[in-house]
Amino acid sequence: MRVDYDSTANAISIAISDTSHAEKADEVHSRAIVALAGGKPVEVQLLYPDLGISEPLAAVADRYELDPEELHAAARSALAAPDRVVVLEVAVRTPA
Repeated sequence: MRVDYDSTANAISIAISDTSHAEKADEVHSRAIVALAGGKPVEVQLLYPDLGISEPLAAVADRYELDPEELHAAARSALAAPDRVVVLEVAVRTPA
């Protein structure tokens, strides 16, 4: 997963897969847009993260059955390193 926080645009891009293009976009929340390829999410655009990330990311996770903790980790990582690409790998949770 690649994430980038553009501090000038005040937006986070979370690339879920390495696809080069999307076929359409779905506005899941007023501040969250999901790019789709083959009907599957390939990128999340989170607008104005300074207004909060939990609600829009929860809406994305719910609609597309994505891991909300993974999305939050990605967004927080991007915010911690603004204007740079962060590469993040989140392992599947193993049963206890």
